[in-house]
Amino acid sequence: MIKAHAAIKFTKHPYIEDVGPRRIESIKFSTFSGTEVLNASEVQVYRASYYDERGNPVDNGLLDTHMGPLKNGGSCNTCYGKFRECPGHYGYLALALPVYNKCSRVLLEEKLRLDFLQKMRKPNIDPLRKSEILRNVVKKCNSLTASRRAVVCSRCGFINGVVKKGILRIEHDRARISDNYLDECKSAMSHTKEYKGGHASVSSTINPKTAYHLLKNMLDEDRELLYLNGRPEKLILTNILVPPTSIRPSVILEGGAQSNENDITMRLKSIIETNARLRQELQETNLEYKSLAQRLWDDLQMEVAHYINSDARANQFQMPGAKKLSGFVQRLNGKQGRFRSNLSGKRVEYTGRTVISPDPNLKITEVAVPILMAQVLTYPERVSHYNIERLRQSVRNGPDIYPGAKFLRLPDGTEISLKSSIRKRYADELKYGYIVDRHIEDGDVVLFNRQPSLHRMSLMCHRARIMPWRTLRFNESVCNPYNADFDGDEMNMHVPQTEEARTEALTLMGVQNNLCTPKNGEILVASTQDFLTSSYLITRKDTFYDRAAFSLICSYMGDAMESIDLPTPAFIKPIELWTGKQLFSVLLRPNAKMRVYVNLTLAEKNYGKSKETMCPKDGFVYFRNSELISGQLGKVTLGNGNKDGLYSVLLRDYGSHAAAACMNRLAKLSARWIGNHGFSIGINDVQPGVELNKEKKVTIDKEYAQCTGYIESYKSGSLELLPGCNIAETLEAKITGTLNNIRETTANCGSKGSPINICQMIACVGQQSVGGRRVPNGFLDRTLPHFEREAKDPDAKGFVQNSFYTGLSATEFFFHTMGGREGLVDTAVKTADTGYMSRRLMKALEDLSVYYDNTVRNASACIVQFMYGSDGLDPAQMEEKSGLPLNFERLFMKAKVFLETCIARYLSKSIEAGTAVGAIGAQSIGEPGTQMTLKTFHFAGVASMNVTLGVPRIMEIVNASKRIKTPIITTTLQCDNSDITAKMVKGRIEKTLLEEVAKSIKTSQASRLASIVISLDMKRIQGALLCINAYTVKESILRTPRMKLKEEQVKVLNPRKLEVILHADRNKLQFELHMLKNKLSKVVVKGINSVERAIIINESKEKDSCGNKKLKLLVEGTGLLSVMGIDGVDGCETTSNHIMEVRQTLGIEAARKKIIDEIQYTMSSHGMTIDIRHMMLLADLMTSKGEVLGITRYGIQKMKDSVLTLASFEKTADHLFSASVNGRVDRIEGVSECIIMGIPMHIGTGMLKIRQR
Repeated sequence: MIKAHAAIKFTKHPYIEDVGPRRIESIKFSTFSGTEVLNASEVQVYRASYYDERGNPVDNGLLDTHMGPLKNGGSCNTCYGKFRECPGHYGYLALALPVYNKCSRVLLEEKLRLDFLQKMRKPNIDPLRKSEILRNVVKKCNSLTASRRAVVCSRCGFINGVVKKGILRIEHDRARISDNYLDECKSAMSHTKEYKGGHASVSSTINPKTAYHLLKNMLDEDRELLYLNGRPEKLILTNILVPPTSIRPSVILEGGAQSNENDITMRLKSIIETNARLRQELQETNLEYKSLAQRLWDDLQMEVAHYINSDARANQFQMPGAKKLSGFVQRLNGKQGRFRSNLSGKRVEYTGRTVISPDPNLKITEVAVPILMAQVLTYPERVSHYNIERLRQSVRNGPDIYPGAKFLRLPDGTEISLKSSIRKRYADELKYGYIVDRHIEDGDVVLFNRQPSLHRMSLMCHRARIMPWRTLRFNESVCNPYNADFDGDEMNMHVPQTEEARTEALTLMGVQNNLCTPKNGEILVASTQDFLTSSYLITRKDTFYDRAAFSLICSYMGDAMESIDLPTPAFIKPIELWTGKQLFSVLLRPNAKMRVYVNLTLAEKNYGKSKETMCPKDGFVYFRNSELISGQLGKVTLGNGNKDGLYSVLLRDYGSHAAAACMNRLAKLSARWIGNHGFSIGINDVQPGVELNKEKKVTIDKEYAQCTGYIESYKSGSLELLPGCNIAETLEAKITGTLNNIRETTANCGSKGSPINICQMIACVGQQSVGGRRVPNGFLDRTLPHFEREAKDPDAKGFVQNSFYTGLSATEFFFHTMGGREGLVDTAVKTADTGYMSRRLMKALEDLSVYYDNTVRNASACIVQFMYGSDGLDPAQMEEKSGLPLNFERLFMKAKVFLETCIARYLSKSIEAGTAVGAIGAQSIGEPGTQMTLKTFHFAGVASMNVTLGVPRIMEIVNASKRIKTPIITTTLQCDNSDITAKMVKGRIEKTLLEEVAKSIKTSQASRLASIVISLDMKRIQGALLCINAYTVKESILRTPRMKLKEEQVKVLNPRKLEVILHADRNKLQFELHMLKNKLSKVVVKGINSVERAIIINESKEKDSCGNKKLKLLVEGTGLLSVMGIDGVDGCETTSNHIMEVRQTLGIEAARKKIIDEIQYTMSSHGMTIDIRHMMLLADLMTSKGEVLGITRYGIQKMKDSVLTLASFEKTADHLFSASVNGRVDRIEGVSECIIMGIPMHIGTGMLKIRQR
């Protein structure tokens, strides 16, 4: 039984009046003793029946009303409270014999015991360190029993045998105590005529009664040594608490004659029945070891175990097909358990959910709320001098007329429903200080959320706008943060109920304050789809408007709240005309009063890289003092994911209000303009022209001919090998590269938009890949039966030369479905993996926040980083793509006071104290994981050197895996411009087997003597530049442990030949000779055993000043220390992607740097940019304890000591049991604990306390 003591502290609560609020400061876990169970109980329970003949609960039964009223209308016989008032009271069940949950001393020498005890008694030692000391004590005791069959106690002389944990019992194997005693026993049995046979081995069961006495006699010093809080005999159950009826409610059936009982009640009934039978058997026989009594005792043990945990092993009493009853552990564990479902995540009121739809006429900070929803959701507004008349009208309208009110709360706490007809009287009597629960009105603060909530910006604050119809509507510019579309998505809305919550929501979660993602500082709230199309078309060179049209379109963008100054027309004669670019200049700066001067140069996607402003496709965007001089605006300028775009410049220079206002104007303008102008794409738009078809045919024929040439060279064996590849792998690499070029070439002939998509529709679908390679053979030596065997041509290996417009052939369609299926499976698998990884990251990082001294600390105030990201800057505020805080080039253009501006702007980028950098970092790393693929990628130009990337690689890093899929050591050479030197170093590193360099291995055999003669292939050895001869081979053979040969058995005949002599019995000679030959062929004669192979790569395509290329070695395998020590290797520049090996070889700082580099490399390989500060924080947390801890259930246990945090993560019951045994105290400091206990957490605005003077 577990009990928790809560230390309660009286504090000022900001929301509740007239009640003395109390806050739980800490929780201490401990175990109940039998006496404490009695003290906590109100009634003894010993009857198994539920009701008497009249249908009333039986006294001393499981539904006794002393434990609480059974149904609505009943009252409690203990506190006399009604059904909703009584909290419930415990009963107790006295067991006939105890059940589980010679001397009693620890099996350690006294000196060693005192040494461990001294460590355990050190002041200020944390629970994690105590647990480590306990593990060492147990390890030491286990080593004693493992090394010997028995251990003699130094204090009482008792011989302790091997103790084994069985199924709900503990076995002491006395037969293994001593061989001498066992021999004597067997001898005595053989000479005893009366002995009729028995057990072959003698073992005794340590029953609960024996264990109880052993634990009761344990000294307090040993208890302290074993990190036990209370007396250990408490762990043996003599009395069981019977929980109140309120937590095991009965379901009363119609008529009230019968009820369905809770699983816990049914478990207790089984315990009472078994306990009564055992008690009766003991009273009748008085022999507790009699077989029937023993069996009943075992049954009672099983029932009690299942009462606590129904998944306990050996559930032999479960009838086939019977309903499985859940225990207390099942109530706590898992996603639907109490911790995750009810404590960490709670159902809330004042929420709405419905389908979403777009409305470009709304501001980005607004959300349209249906009037039906606004009449249900309320906000408690306090009556004051400023709002009394408005609230009086709301009270008069009542709950059914909008805008109305549902409830009126008086200062004494009385709540009055306004459904009654006398609400007019309440309105007239309304006074200052009353609280009116009124309907949601325009301008109210609401929180808007779309699941899955992958990052901070999935939950943002908007202003309500009450509108007709039945959907929630918002501006499409805000789709990106929510990852929302309008194909039936639903979203949630929450209404904050206090002024403090509204203030925090607006300041911290407002859309206008979250235009940039904290992942990397890129703008996320930006124009999308139709807005971009309209902007692109409006800013074409040939778009002109007369005064009437220009004035009309300018009126689209406004809301009649600001004046618009028409610019000077671009053409005056023969008629005044304004350009589309001028329209955009007006949108950016509608009138002269607005001091917004944007200076920006940017290359759009269609920029032809000619002279900047003279780009024939008008792809160079040039703003000067908010006037658009040149360029058609597209996604680079107005879209998300860009730090150099227009909105980013507005945000950095003129604040979020200017950027938001520009988005609002563009949304209104675009929706009206494109609705009148029209824009569509149809099947005719993807119909290829005659010229395109000709060019496609020429391109495909040319590349097919090149592939045929490769295949012919492959068949003749004349194909030049790529480094590290055999002839088949070289062929695959060359053909794949050639076929990929076809699609890229034809894509460039296509239209605007995504080149690959357009190409696949118009020209050529391209090469289909499965597992990153061409389609593998599914049949014998061929992909499909439609092709010849050993066919390597493009059509037979998955190349689709048709387009979607022309349609695919049967074989092409089959290959295309193979590629598509891989994508589907990949998506399904990665969703679960990345979701679990994100949860682990969040649980590990949630407590980390920035303190006022710029350090990053956890909930226990332990320092994880001395300064966040080494510079204390906020990733969301960084302007440069590289993560620099300012774009200096742009600032140079416009300021004389450049230095002052830089300093002021730099300081404004500092991260604020209280920022939950841990949670933001976890989201920033976890959220991009969902966009990754689970594929293995290849090094450029090397087909067979795989390197794990994507989600599997991120998980390897985050989990701190000891074994990774593709360990690769990147080796820098001391002389990196010589092919010969590189080849020699490769030979020293790469594992070379004897069979690879031997010309022949021949055997000869006599009567009792045999020999194996090994001839070395010196031509191959010299070609590979290996320093191998018969003498080095002899050393390698003798050095190999499994060979077990003596020096005289290996003779060198000459530098190219050696002989191995074997002595054996004639019967075994043939077998031994065969075995020796097999072993010899696998002897490593050169290189490092743990290295599979090494390949030479060109680090740079360009040649250096000497005309040679820079060479590097990629070593596949482990053994970083050995590789660094190889002659010719630059050890200072050599590194591995195996983090645990780097930790072992180079230390914890190197491992930290490697974690950062590997995450950054993996993310960048998928085209994702994440601010390095997030990765630095994760690496610092993983290495903060002096070892690399993975973000797994085992790593998090070593990082955190909060019981509630660990219980809410995984293995709930295990953490609660160990906490009660060890007497752990949870200080309620971290985020998870605060959420569970319902108190403000100590990060963000909860970090500081406001005091009134």
